[in-house]
Order: sequence, then structure tokens, then C-alpha cells
Amino acid sequence: MQDQPRLLFSQAGGSVPGLPPHLQDTEAEGRKQDIGDILQHIMTITDQSLDEAQARKHALNCHRMKPALFSVLCEIKEKTVLSIRGAEEEELPDPQLLRLDNMLVAEGVAGPEKGGGSAGAAAAAAAAAVGGTASDNSTEHSDYRAKLTQIRHIYHTELEKYEQACNEFTTHVMNLLREQSRTRPISPKEIERMVSIIHRKFSSIQIQLKQSTCEAVMILRSRFLDARRKRRNFSKQATEILNEYFYSHLSNPYPSEEAKEELAKKCSITVAQVSNWFGNKRIRYKKNIGKLQEEANVYAAKTAVTAKNSVAHGSQANSPSTPNSAGSSASYSVPHTGDLYTNMQSINGDSYQGSQVTDNTQSQAVHRQSLLGGGLCAHRGQLQNVLDTE
Repeated sequence: MQDQPRLLFSQAGGSVPGLPPHLQDTEAEGRKQDIGDILQHIMTITDQSLDEAQARKHALNCHRMKPALFSVLCEIKEKTVLSIRGAEEEELPDPQLLRLDNMLVAEGVAGPEKGGGSAGAAAAAAAAAVGGTASDNSTEHSDYRAKLTQIRHIYHTELEKYEQACNEFTTHVMNLLREQSRTRPISPKEIERMVSIIHRKFSSIQIQLKQSTCEAVMILRSRFLDARRKRRNFSKQATEILNEYFYSHLSNPYPSEEAKEELAKKCSITVAQVSNWFGNKRIRYKKNIGKLQEEANVYAAKTAVTAKNSVAHGSQANSPSTPNSAGSSASYSVPHTGDLYTNMQSINGDSYQGSQVTDNTQSQAVHRQSLLGGGLCAHRGQLQNVLDTE
């Protein structure tokens, strides 16, 4: 114990008072050799087996100079702690993590499962209610809840794995520090500081987990409950009715309020949706007049085929009996079909002769219509399969 101040002073690089110079040089060489031996022992620690390490640890704990060594380390530690004590700052919660937590709670993914997500699903379903019937909204709502339950289950499973890994690593580090505190001074505050550092490192994993979950919820909402998508998802029958009315009134494609109500009733949609559909249809027709003329051919050919069944080959169109037969057997007569093509000319300014629609053109148009209808059904079926499997 008396050699302890001398040892510390000599390690600090000073000379020992009361010794002649040649003895001080000899002692300095001895210190260098001792330091070299110590460094050599430190470098070989990693090569030791577990039994050798335990034996050395036991020898150190039983050494008679261990209290002196621990006292020296405490003095050095006290000086070091004084220099870093002012650097400690109060930890603030991560704002990004707070935003993600609030969003997950609002969507019913995090927090207690009390019908989780029902409020968000109901609000989104109400916003999308203008796009379909009540039964459709109920189906979409149940699908949304089922998918949300799957997301919630995956999130909690992964979160449990994350918390387990974080706790295991934290416990391992705390046990290691407590074991080392028997040899070197480690205060409880230092252990707490190390635990907070570990939690900060793990928080990046937690942010990624919660961020990916929030993205999945947003994709789910946009897929099932986006009103803008549902506005375009009219049934095939509703689209046929609206297109038939549009092309049969090309001279004035502005249905009255009574006509809108009737169309809405036939199509099982709202009057506002009918108005929006006609507004968008008029804009698309004027911008893509060439492409939409083929669509007009389809509905014109459909009307012509219906009228042809009641008119004999068109050569008897001027006979006295033709008007009666045409008027009694078809909802759209041949003169009305001619008006349709004349009305098309009044909108786009291009000349289009209804008499050029031959029997071959009519059959091609009807065939094209059937292909388009089948393609839409197949495409809708593929989308439904994607929504069911994803």
C-alpha cells in the first residue's frame, strides 16, 4: 500500500524523489518491461480458453492487491467522470416514433383491440359510399376489417420478436457490466446510460417496423376504401345504360333531372354520379372523338340490328307499311338511328354517313362489343383475384 503513490507517480511519467539518476533510469527500464508484459497479456486474452479465463479471473479476485487496484481505478474513474458529467443531456422522445405510434393507434393496429380499426374503416367506407350500393360497402368493409386484422397480427408478432431480442441483449449487457463491476468501478447510472444507448440503437428497427406497417395500412385503405377508385367501378350493365343514353342523345347530351333520376334508378347509383359521369363523358368524347366513334358504332350497330329485325332488307323503307311495323317492333326506329349519326356530326364537325354502316360493319361492331365486354369482365376478375390473394 505504501508503494501505491509511488507507482501512480511513476506511471504518470515523473521521477521518484530521493533516488540517484542511474537508479531512476534502471527503474524506468523496468517500468517499460512491466508495461510490455501487461500489453502482451492483454493481447493474449482473446486467445485464452474459457477455463483459462475463469482461472485468471479467480486468481485476480483472490489476489491480495486487488483492493489496492480497485482503489486506484476508483480514483482514476472519479477524475474521468468529472470531465464527462456535464455532457449528459436529457433524452427526448423521437418525434417520428411518436407520429407512427399515433397513426397506428388511430388505425386500430396498435393499442388494445376493441374492434380495432372500426372507426377508421367506417369513416372511409362512408366517404366511399357514393361509389356503390350498401351491400357493396358492407362487403368492402368486411374485407377491410379482415385484411386489417391480418396486418395487426403480423405487426404484433414482429413487435414481440423485436422486444424479446432487445430485452435479451439488454439483459446480457447488464449482466456483463455487473460482472465487470467486481473488477473495475461501474456505477448504476453508467449501466442505465448503456441501456439507453442500446435502446436508441434498437429504436431504428422499431421505426422501420412501424413505418412498413403504416404503409401497408395506407395501401389497404387506398385499395378498398378510396372513393375516387369506386366512382369508376360501375357495373357493366350500368355502363351500357349510360352509354346507350349518351349516344342516342348526342345532339344534346345533357339529361334532364327526371332523366337523371331514371338513369340513377336503373343503374343503382346516385344522381350526382350520373351528372359526373355525363360531364366526364362529354369531355372525353370531345378530346378523343376518333376513338370514341368506334364506341358509337357499337351502340349504333346494336340499334340498327334491333331495327333490322323488324324492317325487310331496307328496300321497303319507303313502303306505307314500314313506319307502322318499325314503330311497333323496336324502341329505336331507323329514322332515330339516322338522327344519331346526324347528331354526331353536329358535335365534332366531321361528316359521318349513317348509310355507310353495312351488314358486315354491324356484325363486326356487335362482335367488338362482345369482346370488350368479355375483356372487362376478365380484367375485373383478375383485379378481384389480386385483392383476394394479396
